[in-house]
Amino acid sequence: MIDFPGRGLLLDVEGTTTSIAFVYDTLFPYARRSLRAFLSEHAADPEVVAASEVIARESGAGSLTEFLRQRVNPHALEAEVLRRMEADDKSTGLKQLQGLIWRAGYERGELCGHVYPDVPVAFKAWAAQGADIRIYSSGSVEAQRLLFAHSVVGPLDGYIRGYYDTRTGPKRSAESYRRIVSDMGREPPGLLFFSDVVEEIDAAREAGLATVLVRRAGDHATRAGGREHAGAPASHPIITHFGEVRLI
Repeated sequence: MIDFPGRGLLLDVEGTTTSIAFVYDTLFPYARRSLRAFLSEHAADPEVVAASEVIARESGAGSLTEFLRQRVNPHALEAEVLRRMEADDKSTGLKQLQGLIWRAGYERGELCGHVYPDVPVAFKAWAAQGADIRIYSSGSVEAQRLLFAHSVVGPLDGYIRGYYDTRTGPKRSAESYRRIVSDMGREPPGLLFFSDVVEEIDAAREAGLATVLVRRAGDHATRAGGREHAGAPASHPIITHFGEVRLI
């Protein structure tokens, strides 16, 4: 059991609140097979245009217009997005576009967000104690909100006060956590970060946050650099479910 005296809780999603399998076996395939039809239907939507502009600039073009002019393939944007998906790219533009595709899927009832059984129990208990629960994921803020608003156990977004994605900064950079601490208006030791990735909690610890390493059954041990990671620094407490964290 871990006793934490603070009230700031920052949680990763994939492998922490939500199964890695849901992301890789459900969300990513859905985005791939829906991509062409989605771009065709929503190409002029302001949010899609904005995400596409980011993808174009990340690809080295000055604008989406320039990107499309440089490519002879009429499906050049789709090809670029698929290439990034295949590489599991964490780029902001890709994550924004995926979030928009998933929104359509959630709204049609074709997707339902996975969370581990202990998540709603812990959220309810922590919120009752005045916890400030926030999410930090490489998935877009849009994707995060959708997952918790349409979870398998019903809406959980009411427990969450804020979301952060790669626009805040890389998850393996201490500076990103300093920005989150500042945004939350808290002192670093009063914020506990949960993640299954050692490099992420190392970065959070460097920024002064309290940390906990999450090891979920069925999601292999702890990932590091995209690989399984059997060990972990002794300085990081380890839990297998959220019931092992008690606010005092």
